[in-house]
Amino acid sequence: MSSEGKYETVIGLEVHLQLSTESKVFCGCSAKFGQSPNSQTCPVCLGLPGTLPVLNEKVLKYGIKVALSLNCEIADMLKFDRKNYFYPDLPKNFQISQYDKPLANHGYIFIKNEQGEKKIGITRAHIEEDAGKLVHPENKNFSLVDFNRTGVPLLEIVSEPDLNSPEEAYEYLTALKSIFEYLDVSTCNMEEGSLRCDANLSLRPAGEKKLGTKIELKNMNSFKGVKNALAYEVKRQAQALDKNEKIIQDTRLWDEQRGMTVSMRTKEEAHDYRYFPEPDLVPFYVDKDFVEKVKKEMPELPQQKIERFTKKYGLSTYDATLLAQSRHVAGYFEECAGILKDPKAIANWLNSDLAAHANTENKRADELGLSAENLVGMIKLIKDNTISGKIAKEILPEMIKTKKSAAEIVKEKGLAQISDAQSLEKLADEVLAENEKTVRDYASGKENALTFLVGKFMQKTKGKANPGLANEILRKKLGEKLKKKNDYRD
Repeated sequence: MSSEGKYETVIGLEVHLQLSTESKVFCGCSAKFGQSPNSQTCPVCLGLPGTLPVLNEKVLKYGIKVALSLNCEIADMLKFDRKNYFYPDLPKNFQISQYDKPLANHGYIFIKNEQGEKKIGITRAHIEEDAGKLVHPENKNFSLVDFNRTGVPLLEIVSEPDLNSPEEAYEYLTALKSIFEYLDVSTCNMEEGSLRCDANLSLRPAGEKKLGTKIELKNMNSFKGVKNALAYEVKRQAQALDKNEKIIQDTRLWDEQRGMTVSMRTKEEAHDYRYFPEPDLVPFYVDKDFVEKVKKEMPELPQQKIERFTKKYGLSTYDATLLAQSRHVAGYFEECAGILKDPKAIANWLNSDLAAHANTENKRADELGLSAENLVGMIKLIKDNTISGKIAKEILPEMIKTKKSAAEIVKEKGLAQISDAQSLEKLADEVLAENEKTVRDYASGKENALTFLVGKFMQKTKGKANPGLANEILRKKLGEKLKKKNDYRD
């Protein structure tokens, strides 16, 4: 529902995934990103007369992998079509795509939402080639075109209109990206354009079955951008409907700087792509043995890994889900768990402190340069009471920066935890003498006074005291003081 609760939001997403093959989909040109303009072209991808396209087998293989991971039905026969439109970055004036006979249909994945788990349908997944790129020099009255991207292989994945909030759309995209990463079929880099998303959104009165007027959203360059654009559009349409204004079907662009959508073209200006079968690529049957071979090569996918982590390591579904979002982080966790038989402690550090450091540096936890041996070594020092958890949090950034072990840093800085009872008892006497009012508060039944005293104790030892032992000694000392006071009264 929208924030007012009067309307139901209906969202469908179209995800364009660039497949990370070495060559393009219908020719042998390199598909590598970031090369000098127009250096990766040939007569085939430029559509020069007399050239013939040939399908890249790895594109088909990667497409089948994705389709299987999304529980789709693989088509028995494949047909390619020409999608006709005129634009400067499309040298042939048509794009080879698939129209009525796509690679795969009728799939689904599950996402997490506020109610728990939700099934999101996948309408279709089809192969197509990318267009080129227009470059607009600043303060110039002309544009340049780079055809390097022309013919780069894409897989378009279209969802059913099963998403009902910007948050669900974000979860869906996150789940897809995780699957693609596990399959190792794409870099999934939105900044490089290897993962792009368009959205279709409409609002309808709560309880209504008929869909409202559809708006298409484009130009969203991050998952956060998708969520923000959808949230803005939900609010804009709800306000318009509240005023009895008619929603005009159009295509809108997300303006990140202004935080709003702007109209690009209305329905009347929409393209008629005049699809017709691609005459240079005859329809062909997909060999079932080929599909079976691809099935056998499928890796463990995120949901399977979550289930295995909960059974094998006794992790909560929450912890397992966080770890399994990235196959690289999941692999790092298993490397650590192979050294130290305390998977819960390892998961806690990976999902909290290491994740925070990784987010700050825009990296994954496994990319921080902290070896599995060093992370496990630090956890071992906590377990054997050599350092406290607080000290561990303090030395973690230095471990990441210097690549030194926790033991080396603790030795260099003299951070080993004080566990000598005699030394701690002497310090406890000092803390109690310096905080007589808090001691009286404890005597009067204020239990939180002990927390304050433990804090003062830890300050005095610069965090090096064993917290459990400090708590025990302070309780013992306070108990003795209370007993003496009561004996005196008697």
